Amino acid sequence: MSYLDKLKFNADGLIPAIIQDAGNGEVLMMAWMNRASLEKTLETGKTWFWSRSRQKFWMKGESSGHTQAVKQVAFDCDGDTVLIKVEQTGAACHEGYRSCFFRAVDPKTGEVKVTLVRLETPEEIYGVKK
Repeated sequence: MSYLDKLKFNADGLIPAIIQDAGNGEVLMMAWMNRASLEKTLETGKTWFWSRSRQKFWMKGESSGHTQAVKQVAFDCDGDTVLIKVEQTGAACHEGYRSCFFRAVDPKTGEVKVTLVRLETPEEIYGVKK
């Protein structure tokens, strides 16, 4: 029995993948994977995902150069979420932050604050959109 048989993909054939810094434990991002992207991730040692909005298979960093070297792939007790520990190069977030979780809500005031320093602007990462 393959590890893939232990995973519970949703009706669209997808499973959520939480990407975590292997060194410090920081959660960098969450993205969706299908069976093929998970297999490609393990085969190449780089993270591959399925974009629901673009309906496209993609490798993290293919246009930005901000890649993720896979150090460990784990899954939760229910088999319905994957945790991938990586060594991140550059920003994990397409908005130029190290983590996609760069905003936090103050529980007392409800105010949203940016909690991380932006490493690069999207224009610096991807170039100016025309």
